[in-house]
Amino acid sequence: MYFLKKLFDLREKAHPGNEKTLLEHLEDLRRLMTRVVVTLLISMVICFGFNAVLMDLLRMPVDRLWESQQQARLPGSGDAARPLKLDDWERAKEIDHAVSGLDDPQREVFGAAVGDSDLLFHARTVSLLRVAATLSGPGRAEFLASIGGEENELRRQVTALLASGADTERGSRGDLRLMSALRPTETFVLSMKLSFFAGIVLAFPLLLMYLLQFILPGLDHLRRKILWPAMTIGFGLFLTGSSFAYFAVLPRALQFFHEWSAKLNVSNDWRIGEYITFATNFTLMFGLAFELPVVVMVLVKLGVLSYAMMSQTRVYAICAIFITAAIITPPDLFTLIVLGVPMILLYELCIWITWFQDRKKLRALAAAQSGT
Repeated sequence: MYFLKKLFDLREKAHPGNEKTLLEHLEDLRRLMTRVVVTLLISMVICFGFNAVLMDLLRMPVDRLWESQQQARLPGSGDAARPLKLDDWERAKEIDHAVSGLDDPQREVFGAAVGDSDLLFHARTVSLLRVAATLSGPGRAEFLASIGGEENELRRQVTALLASGADTERGSRGDLRLMSALRPTETFVLSMKLSFFAGIVLAFPLLLMYLLQFILPGLDHLRRKILWPAMTIGFGLFLTGSSFAYFAVLPRALQFFHEWSAKLNVSNDWRIGEYITFATNFTLMFGLAFELPVVVMVLVKLGVLSYAMMSQTRVYAICAIFITAAIITPPDLFTLIVLGVPMILLYELCIWITWFQDRKKLRALAAAQSGT
């Protein structure tokens, strides 16, 4: 009730000539909620038709994390006997598993059917690497030396793979990339949830317009001209913040948590539900954080904030920004700075904009007084 009272007071200050009773304010609030719910439902239905695309898009940072982790464990082109790509290595592990129960004639038929000599070469290194990895010291050296004669190239490849720490486990890609659902309805609920978050992004301009119209009722012609630029800027900042989180900060956060678990010898078998919740909340929080200039300028227009107040409380605002950034981001100094610094710059931009606004008002007031 306290929040509603403060909100209704702001509405009265925004338009003193349009005083309303409490019931009229509540009726306006009901209309606002109805418009928001209907808009979100429509946008959610639209986004639900693209739920597979949205799921692939949201899982892309995990795919890239897995690929970067696995590629780093493969030898470089200068160390390997033959060039080795991640997809070829994963395929080689599948081939090695497929031929494990075949005799020599069957292996020859299988190799002829595959028809890729490099791929078959890498498949041979998988089984040899798996054996060599179980040995150490002189035993490993003797085993590598036994790969001699015409197989010097194979020995060099196995040695390079041992040095780089290549993964020999088949299906390791599934731990992060495929993830797992523990309930029959979990993936459907996740699709609905993902469509809801995507619907918020799609309908954000309308949602922002509804909110501003509720806070600033009875907008005159001048304020209506200001409303559309404010919506455009707000939507642009929201997309900027969300994109910044998705492309720059989220991969760094995932890498931090992945490496932290690895240091503690904990397997990173992430659940799809937990990841989707984390990624969507993380991205949307960044988008909302970048809405700071729009929120500040609305408060300035309402007379709640001024240049003097914002400049005098700059230190407290910076502390609040870093506390907010620490809550949103993982416990990593880099990601904390990545979110905190842009928010501080946006806040400083708001201070300068407020200064120009106050200066413009003082000039207008001085001109009016001189004219009288």
